[in-house]
Amino acid sequence: MRRVAFLLTGTGALVAGLTPALPQNLTTYGTPGLIDMPTAEDLPDGNLAGTTSLFRNTNRNTVTFQLLPRVYGSFRYAYMGDFKPGGVGRLYDRSFDVQFMLQEETATRPAVALGLRDITGTGVYSSEYLVATKTFADRLSLSGGIGWGRLAGRGGFTNPLAIFGNRFKTRPSGINNPGGQFNTGKWFRGDAALFGGVEYRYSDRLSFLAEYSSDIYSRETANFGFKVNSPINLGVSYRFRNGAALSGYYLYGSTFGVQLSYSFDPRKPAAPGGQGRAAPALLPVDRVALASWNLPDRPADAPSARDVLRARLDEQGLLLTGYEVRGNRATVEIENRRYPANAQAVGRAARAMANTLDPSVGEFVVILQKQGVPITSVTIRRSDLYKYENQVDGAWRSYSGARIDDGLPGLRGGTLDGVYPRFGYRFGPFVQFSFFDPDNPLRYEVGADLQGDYAIRPGLVMSGLLRLPVFGNLADTRRVSDSVLPHVRSDWPRYARESDLRVNHLTAEYIWRPSSNTFARVTAGYLEEMYGGVSAEMLWYPVGSRLALGGEINYARQRNFDMKFGFQDYDVVTGHASLYYELPGDFRAQIDTGRYLAGDWGATFSLDREFNNGFKVGAFFTLTDVSATDFGEGSFDKGIRFEVPLSWFTRKPSRTRLKQTIRPILRDGGARLNVRNRLYEYTREERANGLQAKWGRFFR
Repeated sequence: MRRVAFLLTGTGALVAGLTPALPQNLTTYGTPGLIDMPTAEDLPDGNLAGTTSLFRNTNRNTVTFQLLPRVYGSFRYAYMGDFKPGGVGRLYDRSFDVQFMLQEETATRPAVALGLRDITGTGVYSSEYLVATKTFADRLSLSGGIGWGRLAGRGGFTNPLAIFGNRFKTRPSGINNPGGQFNTGKWFRGDAALFGGVEYRYSDRLSFLAEYSSDIYSRETANFGFKVNSPINLGVSYRFRNGAALSGYYLYGSTFGVQLSYSFDPRKPAAPGGQGRAAPALLPVDRVALASWNLPDRPADAPSARDVLRARLDEQGLLLTGYEVRGNRATVEIENRRYPANAQAVGRAARAMANTLDPSVGEFVVILQKQGVPITSVTIRRSDLYKYENQVDGAWRSYSGARIDDGLPGLRGGTLDGVYPRFGYRFGPFVQFSFFDPDNPLRYEVGADLQGDYAIRPGLVMSGLLRLPVFGNLADTRRVSDSVLPHVRSDWPRYARESDLRVNHLTAEYIWRPSSNTFARVTAGYLEEMYGGVSAEMLWYPVGSRLALGGEINYARQRNFDMKFGFQDYDVVTGHASLYYELPGDFRAQIDTGRYLAGDWGATFSLDREFNNGFKVGAFFTLTDVSATDFGEGSFDKGIRFEVPLSWFTRKPSRTRLKQTIRPILRDGGARLNVRNRLYEYTREERANGLQAKWGRFFR
């Protein structure tokens, strides 16, 4: 049980550094509330919370995300010992919750919320509720509600919703199998019961909790002798200065429990302050005019303005690939190798141009590139840099004067000498995780990897990744796939067991601009760990549009389990049409429709919330023509994903991001090829909306 205690929360690693959110008590289910019972309370908008709770034969680990100001969702992974029928065997259970705030609290009325626990899966915790909460004198909160399912075990009475039909009088019993499906047939069905409780905040850190629980833990009582001697639960919670909370409980008159939780605001970095180098100060115009490289009698062997600019951009972590001066306009093509915000890279480039180029140049054009592929151009008046640099809202004033256009190749001077070909590499450690194996819910692998990139010319790159596992338990699993579909993903244990030195990918990739607002990509080779082949993609993405449309087609062949250079017999043609849309606020939606690796047809729906510091939380699910029975455990593919910029932890400028996808179960249905540098993600942050979101860092 201890092995899963920090599986989802990561509390031990994060507690020391994260920025705490506003105090909010979390239940043993990891959601805002009392002890076991919910309340009509939320986390602050956009906040994340991780919780691990332990009591008799039970360990619950939960991640809760406040998706909208009035809506939160939770993912839970719970361990229950001796839970299966007959009192033997362990149960590892995955479940999702959601709560909607129907009415916020005012001076005269309580907050009211509607919630559902365990809406998909086995239904072990399946319950629904309507709850109200009122706070008095900022310290005393009273909550009361009506519950169904598990929350109707004690003091049940006829469902008041029966007035809408007899179907509400009874609730289907038993545990759902194979799980993964919405339990709509149970929602708000059967008897109902009342619950309630109180929280007293003795201080900003210490709270006392008491509740009347309507849950009688019937399955736990039957299977491993959990005793429910009383409906009263008592608890105390202490919040530390760093935002962590430690809670202790006396539950149901029979057992003690302990809980560690942490909630934080992703918009606030873990490390306070900034540790990057300050932007260079703007030099007086007359001083720039008298610089040796701008004088008409400059010696022939003296550095030119272009050479000086190139060196200054390099100091700022920017690679100058193209340069041209025509009349009073200077254009540079750069690659941002350092800053997580491209607007900051544009601002640094514009400062370097202002401090270097002759004062007769009054307009700067900065073209953002990746591997020599132009993506977006930004035009800035030189005078605006001096005018707005020291104003409080100077960054946004400079944005109103800037012009953002599509970036197309076309500088008469072409690419500068010495830019291509070029080689880069990275050698360092790697950590890989696998979640929710029933024999061991957290598997991992630690080792070393070597990645190299050889850019031959603009857009054409050879890339490879070698990986050597050193230790871990990822290869220890002995699970054998029982899938009735082609084993396109479910044989992953064999890849872990039968490989040592691995060729994770080895590809040739070419990205180019066929026309205005369009991008194209072709990738060939060993595309990913399990497949090689050829992938081609087109993307239409107007520079200032929220909408982008793409299409991809792939021929993929399954690689040998040793992950070197051989192939198996299975091959498939896959492809998707994709729609991307940036919703108001921090949200981005994506729909991919087409054919998957197992030959099934369907669509993947994704929703991500990304804050302007790059911290991203998202979820996705895939529905195809594979039935829930053929798919197997989980019924359909789904998951949540996190993306955290390294600079969020270190506060040092970096374009590195830490990514993790958590799938409740990895099966063969709805499996898509993992191709590097899909065009939307490749270009999105350099397009107009991506630049605008982070323009506040223009003068940083």
